[in-house]
Amino acid sequence: MSLVERIAGPRLVITSLRRRVRSSEVWLTVLAICAGVAAAVATLVIGRIAHHLQVLLYGFDSNERLSAQQWIAPMRLLALPLGGLIVGLSAWWWKKSRVGPPVDVVEANALLGGRMGLRDSAFICAQTLVSNGFGASVGLEAAYAQAGGSSASLMGKWMHLRRGDMRIMVAAGAGAGIAAAFGAPLTGAFYAFEVVLGSYSAGTIAPVVGASLAATLIVNSLHNFGEPFPMPSAGAVTMDPATYVLAAGLGVICALLAIVIMRLVALLERWANAAPMPSALKPALGGALVALMVLGSPQVLSSGRGALANDLVSTLALSALIYLIVLKTMASIVSLGFGFRGGLFFASLFLGSLVGRAYGLGFIAAASPIGIDPAVAGLAGMSALAAAIIGAPMTMSFLVLETTRDFGLTAACLAASVIAMTIVRERFGYSFSTWRLHLRGETIRSAHDVGWLRQLTAGKLMRRNTPTTRIDAALAEFKNRFPLGSVKFVVALDEADHYAGVVRVALTHAVTDPAGKTVREMVPKPQEALAPDLNIKEIMAAFDRTQADELAVVDADGVVLGTVTEAYATRRYAEELEKNRRELTGEV
Repeated sequence: MSLVERIAGPRLVITSLRRRVRSSEVWLTVLAICAGVAAAVATLVIGRIAHHLQVLLYGFDSNERLSAQQWIAPMRLLALPLGGLIVGLSAWWWKKSRVGPPVDVVEANALLGGRMGLRDSAFICAQTLVSNGFGASVGLEAAYAQAGGSSASLMGKWMHLRRGDMRIMVAAGAGAGIAAAFGAPLTGAFYAFEVVLGSYSAGTIAPVVGASLAATLIVNSLHNFGEPFPMPSAGAVTMDPATYVLAAGLGVICALLAIVIMRLVALLERWANAAPMPSALKPALGGALVALMVLGSPQVLSSGRGALANDLVSTLALSALIYLIVLKTMASIVSLGFGFRGGLFFASLFLGSLVGRAYGLGFIAAASPIGIDPAVAGLAGMSALAAAIIGAPMTMSFLVLETTRDFGLTAACLAASVIAMTIVRERFGYSFSTWRLHLRGETIRSAHDVGWLRQLTAGKLMRRNTPTTRIDAALAEFKNRFPLGSVKFVVALDEADHYAGVVRVALTHAVTDPAGKTVREMVPKPQEALAPDLNIKEIMAAFDRTQADELAVVDADGVVLGTVTEAYATRRYAEELEKNRRELTGEV
């Protein structure tokens, strides 16, 4: 066999494989399953490193959890400002060496068609690992989703997938990371649908669910993650209509708390950014503040996984629950506001369980004739607060279902979660991830694909080599130069060759006596032009506002680059909408 044949053989196999994946939903599902396996391995590695780092720094038994400790030696709390210093210095280095903040999975799927950079993902995972590993009050779920989504994106790039398939792959990988972390495939799948993909369709079920199932099977075979914590069943509790009504009321409370938490994180972050101290030192200050809170209770450390497992089956008094709610809320807000990397996924589960149990005990303390079992309320509050902050009610409801196997309890949790998320969407409008993007100047409210809108710009839609004329040219000369039917529009330029307006040729030929008249008289007022970076929605708004049929595209100096007609822009907009509709419904 010649050298050429040896080289050509593998290339033909790869080309054939790429063609199959691009044209077949079955092969796309196979690729998504591979991404699920990679996400599971990444989740195991990240989780193990963070846990062993906590064991090393805080000196507890490796079979236990950090937040489940009863006491932490004060000297060991120096790990928190040290971790903050590492996070701060790395953020300073990133800002100096890179352009813009790193891209996470939600932003990648909403704006970039699922294309993620390896450096961005490695940086996010490393910062999250350090933040959680050194004890900051944040979770690792952001790193799990980022690692899974990034591995899926790399596979998609290698296979040259289309935009819609890339987004499905990233969602499948991110969901697989969450499924592996909780040992719950449906939870991971619906996390992908609700948080990362922003939609649910027949064409996305097989790849996303396949990836989550593969990740769960891999994790359970390599390491006994099993259930993330021992969930008590509510089988002995009567789930009557009053319970569902009270669960809905708990959803209202959780929604209000979620809005307060997200706004306080933003407020503290704004204050910290304005504080007169080096930005690299701000996370260290946040770590020192969290260390002071740990003296009040070690349960504020890390995401609260161990503390949740203990508190769900504990008999804490109402006052103790309120104390922990305030302390954990402050610790999470300080951690995120001062620059630690991570999310509120598990922290919101922990806080929600505390709020729910306090809610249930409140009825007992008030000797109310109606009430809700504190165990049921704890689980309902857990799912409701997490759904309000993360923006995923089905995800949190399936988490309860997969860990308790109790359908009646799941229905109560779903009622609380839907109520909580509906109020947050109505009164606030954002989940935590999209709220952080909003603070950076983005306008997205979900991971639904809007990146194509920004790519369809006036600069890409415009027609170049547009005919031009001087605005002071004689109208008779203009009519001779541009006979009726030759062109529809001509761009008028002033003495400095800058944009002065658009002239409709048909209107000039309607003038029967052009003697002594100039083109200036045929230019409508006022005139509006398009910047080349305006997206299609802004372009269509400009046409509606001006009632013009054609607008010029002009740079910052007033130089005409081309023109865009309303008819062409409308057609391209409709084509892209139809393309996205077909991708959403799985028709392509």
